[in-house]
Amino acid sequence: MIDEPLARGVSPIHALDARCRLAACLLLSLPAALAQGLAAPLGILGLGLLLTLLSRPPLGVVLRRTAAVNVFVAFLWLFVPAATPGVPVWTGNGLTVTQEGLDLALLATVKANAVFFCVLSLLATIPAPALGRAMTALGVPAKFSFLFVFTYRYLHVIAEEYGRLVVAARLRGFAPASNGRTYRTYAALVAMVLVRAYDRSQRVYQAMLLRGFHGKFPSLDLFRANWPDRVFLCLMALAAALAAYGDWISRSGHA
Repeated sequence: MIDEPLARGVSPIHALDARCRLAACLLLSLPAALAQGLAAPLGILGLGLLLTLLSRPPLGVVLRRTAAVNVFVAFLWLFVPAATPGVPVWTGNGLTVTQEGLDLALLATVKANAVFFCVLSLLATIPAPALGRAMTALGVPAKFSFLFVFTYRYLHVIAEEYGRLVVAARLRGFAPASNGRTYRTYAALVAMVLVRAYDRSQRVYQAMLLRGFHGKFPSLDLFRANWPDRVFLCLMALAAALAAYGDWISRSGHA
């Protein structure tokens, strides 16, 4: 199984209803992603950091995942400031860095981290099976929820299958290199993994039908939204609405 270090824990965030956490994450992420000014993403980034503190995650896990996200963001800083037309702030070696490019890279950085900390504190603290049921409870099509749950359940099986095929290829003398034979071999390995994954999916589906599967997974853990869950969701909805309204005010130029 895939390890979920953030899903295990005892904190005020873990105690909240999974549906409320999922809805709150969507409510906060949308204005952060769609904002055109810095104020809204900065406010949601601060709220995401506060929620992350409340969820009491292992510090090492948070730092590793934050670094992984910001390594990708760092590539934006390599290209966006020099590729965006605008007022030049530095010129050299044939490149011109513009103020508009720097502003755009900063906005993308703040947006990415705002959404990341919302997901880290609200979604990563939900076990994958509970997240799948919460998605269905909020109206996400059941097929999509099943696809998510089964991908979580069998991703490591597919990885193990790929590992066995790679070992078998190396035992037959395969040595990776930058040539056509290597590319053809990897393409064949991926194709074989897909074929075996499809074959396994058929066997799993037949086994589920034999056990009485009728389109729903029964669960003993029922969702119960109590007043703290409703208060939390209302507060997050209010914060998202304020962020969206503040961004609209800044764009339209109203005081």
